[in-house]
Amino acid sequence: MVSASAERGFSAPPEVVFSTATDPDRVSAWLPEPLRAEGRPGPELVADDLRANWGDTGSSDWSAQLEVSPVDAGGAVVRLDLAADPAQRRLDEIADESLASLAREVDDNLTPG
Repeated sequence: MVSASAERGFSAPPEVVFSTATDPDRVSAWLPEPLRAEGRPGPELVADDLRANWGDTGSSDWSAQLEVSPVDAGGAVVRLDLAADPAQRRLDEIADESLASLAREVDDNLTPG
């Protein structure tokens, strides 16, 4: 398994970021395709800790862990840990792109209309 991590700050409250990230209608806009493929189970949620896990970390397939933490200024910081088959060489870039896409989804979620 190859692994990568990315972090990004958000100006939205942690609960909004987490609910957007785990919303079944929004997950396809940011989560890497292998983790949302047809027939894959949804995330395992630990809502009290604002954590979500996709996939089985013990398999040779893709997996992800998302953790949302509050920051003093009222926003959030998100950490995304991805693991994938060793053939996936762009994993760092995919992790960064995924969080950029999540940021767009959070912005859209906060924009009225």
